[in-house]
Amino acid sequence: MNYLGNPHTFHIPVMGIGYSIDTAVRVAPYGISSVISLVDDILIEKMREFYSRQHNIPFEPITRRIKDFRAKRITSYLNLVDQIVREKFEEIKRSAIEKKEEFNKYIEMLPDFSTIKREFNELIASKPTAAEVKRWVQKKLRPGSIDVNIMTKLDKENYYQGETLPQEYNDAHAALRGFAESNLDSSIVLSAGMNPRLYAYLENFDDFYPDAKGYIKKRITLKVSDYRSAIIQGKFLAKKGIWVSEYRVESGLNCGGHAFATDGFLLGPILEAFRSSKQELGKEVYELWIQALKTKNRPVPSTAPEIRITAQGGVGTAEEHEFLIDYYDLDSVGWGSPFLLVPEAVAMDDETREQLCSAGEDEVYLSGISPLGVPFYSMKGNSKDAEKEERIRQGEPGSPCPKRYACLDTEFTEKPICTASREYQQLKINQLDEETVTQEEYQQRYDNIVEKSCICVGLGTPSLLANDLNHRAEGPGVSVCPGPNLAYFDHTVSLPEMVGHIYGRNNVIERTDRPHVFIKELNIYIDYLKNRLAPKLNPANPKEKKTLDAFRENIREGIRYYKELFSGKITKLQGRSEEILRELAKKEAELS
Repeated sequence: MNYLGNPHTFHIPVMGIGYSIDTAVRVAPYGISSVISLVDDILIEKMREFYSRQHNIPFEPITRRIKDFRAKRITSYLNLVDQIVREKFEEIKRSAIEKKEEFNKYIEMLPDFSTIKREFNELIASKPTAAEVKRWVQKKLRPGSIDVNIMTKLDKENYYQGETLPQEYNDAHAALRGFAESNLDSSIVLSAGMNPRLYAYLENFDDFYPDAKGYIKKRITLKVSDYRSAIIQGKFLAKKGIWVSEYRVESGLNCGGHAFATDGFLLGPILEAFRSSKQELGKEVYELWIQALKTKNRPVPSTAPEIRITAQGGVGTAEEHEFLIDYYDLDSVGWGSPFLLVPEAVAMDDETREQLCSAGEDEVYLSGISPLGVPFYSMKGNSKDAEKEERIRQGEPGSPCPKRYACLDTEFTEKPICTASREYQQLKINQLDEETVTQEEYQQRYDNIVEKSCICVGLGTPSLLANDLNHRAEGPGVSVCPGPNLAYFDHTVSLPEMVGHIYGRNNVIERTDRPHVFIKELNIYIDYLKNRLAPKLNPANPKEKKTLDAFRENIREGIRYYKELFSGKITKLQGRSEEILRELAKKEAELS
């Protein structure tokens, strides 16, 4: 099934390991695209069994006794999701003839400016026959794309019968193979930076290349932090004959999950670079791409394939959504954290959802709990942290490590272990005990050691709890990874209500003090500079001073850009321009 031609102008990004694990089953039949994380093949296998039983599809477990179990689990689950989405989508199309609720739901959720919605209303006004309606539906309706995500750096080695397996069995490589060998016609979102070995592995699969008609079945989406990163990675892949179909810009700090701060570059100026250089990007990459295809004796399209530019991170109102789409000429805007409060889109336990509803700005915070050593957005009071703190009180810090996806540290052991594990933390505390330090320094370093949490388990548990699946190995603790934007959404809503909010048909935010998405990100970056970056850097060190000055200057350049932007004739934001300019002046003074 060809999933191109997304009928919506928004998508649901990957949310943690488990929060969007089955979102596609729930929303893709209605034309909404979403992203599945491929980190946790154990969770994926449990979800495959759950949906197989639910849809009366024979289930044969894929056990660890199979050498390539990880890739095969992923392929099988993705094929199952694809099958279920196809069946649900066909049901929606069939229901059009009978004017049933599901078809009406599909049409009503489309934006009011949608060509599909307008054409359908015109068709109905002409009093068509059932056959004419059927033909129109078959031709015009599309499901949402079932996309997948790989964090490129989560690529640990694996073992079979005590022997280290070849590189293609590494976690990210196996996940890539699982997607490549699936039936999906969709995109793989590569995030968390460049992994040259993994990128080279893409060359092994035909679906990443254009066919004789120029069509690419498996497409590449790069999650990038700025234009420079996009063009470097785009050219790198083009030289291998791999086309990047989408560059997905994510705010470095105004996002959920792991936060990869830029060097002070703000979202608006980054999107401006893409807006002004999109054609140049396509031209440079296309020339390298066709040369590589010729070298490989592959079909060479006569024209460059489409390049989509999308963005995500902290968007919360229809006004912001429409502005980003129109002004920066974006193809889609990602809405992540708000969908955590939509039970039709995201499955989780009731307790966690209630906590999310009541979480304010102080509860959603940038933490140090990730074993990857990258700042990670979390919610205070989550049950996984409660588990962690109880172990610390009992004098047994660290978690059991049943899944081992974040086993990347070799400081103490030959085989990598996880910094959130009991094994690592005990070894690290023993090392600290042997050092001569002040009580204050000891406590600070001890706290840094034990802060790490087993998020690769905690982020998948909500799906198990919601579907009443076996979680004995994982335990009941839940990790949560919303972005700061969640603080302004305080109650559960239906899928049509949230989609209506995105398109401005209704409003689900009751608070009136929510700052504009650009201002919120600016606030976060200044806080990051003051509270995280500046305390770590020594201005007397020329190199560290240069880093600090560059970060501050990039923020200042961003403020200048916004002042010019909002002083101009942006009619859709005229109602807030004066408020935004006042905030910019305050932040400029604070930065100085």
